[in-house]
Amino acid sequence: MLTPERQQLILKFIKENKIATIHQLVKETDSSESTIRRDLIQLEKENKLVRFHGGAQMIKSKSEETSISERLTANFSEKKAIAGKAAEYVEKGDCIFLDAGTTTFHMIEFLRKDTIVVTNGLSLVNECLDRGIETYVVGGRVKSKTKAFIGKGALEGISAYRFDKSFIGINGIHLNFGYTTPDPEEAMIKKAAMDLSNKAYVLADRTKFNQVSFSFVHDLNKASIITDSLGDHEEINQYNQITTVETVKS
Repeated sequence: MLTPERQQLILKFIKENKIATIHQLVKETDSSESTIRRDLIQLEKENKLVRFHGGAQMIKSKSEETSISERLTANFSEKKAIAGKAAEYVEKGDCIFLDAGTTTFHMIEFLRKDTIVVTNGLSLVNECLDRGIETYVVGGRVKSKTKAFIGKGALEGISAYRFDKSFIGINGIHLNFGYTTPDPEEAMIKKAAMDLSNKAYVLADRTKFNQVSFSFVHDLNKASIITDSLGDHEEINQYNQITTVETVKS
């Protein structure tokens, strides 16, 4: 297969599936792993896709957001593995903040019943209550797409609490630009939760690395990162120089 033809197949597959691993592209194009890696490097240089550790995805607008229902089904097994690991850090009687994200939503089934949860995630409330977990909501305006409480009311509400730990979902993790997310108002809530916590954790699958969204949340050293396997240990070490990165098997 000629290089242009193979690269068109790669772009077509990623466009249809939003994201692709190198293993998937090897199978799809009947090519070697080294060939696919070279193709991805070239296509990224041409600004046609964005590589991540072990694969690639289409380029997103820095302000683009997906709905909560779309995110709940994306990378499901990876998020469940990350959520389960994150819940292991919750100790007896902890008061924690759960961000309005899908990975934090998956944490709830693993939480101790004596945990106190504060959240800005509307979709998390019923799940917590159904499991008998004492739950507080920060208040404010509800954003329709992400079901997050945001705005002045949410900021005032969250300021009344102090957390043993906070667990934050994020859209972008970058060595130079830190943690980022599309919406400035959601960024303010994430930052406040991290600042009000004794310990902050960022929960992110491998697709969030080397990505930059519109709104700055915090520097990398503000939180420890829990993620699924990145594959390339040399690149993991780049992040470990700034913060703690723990990888889990999905």
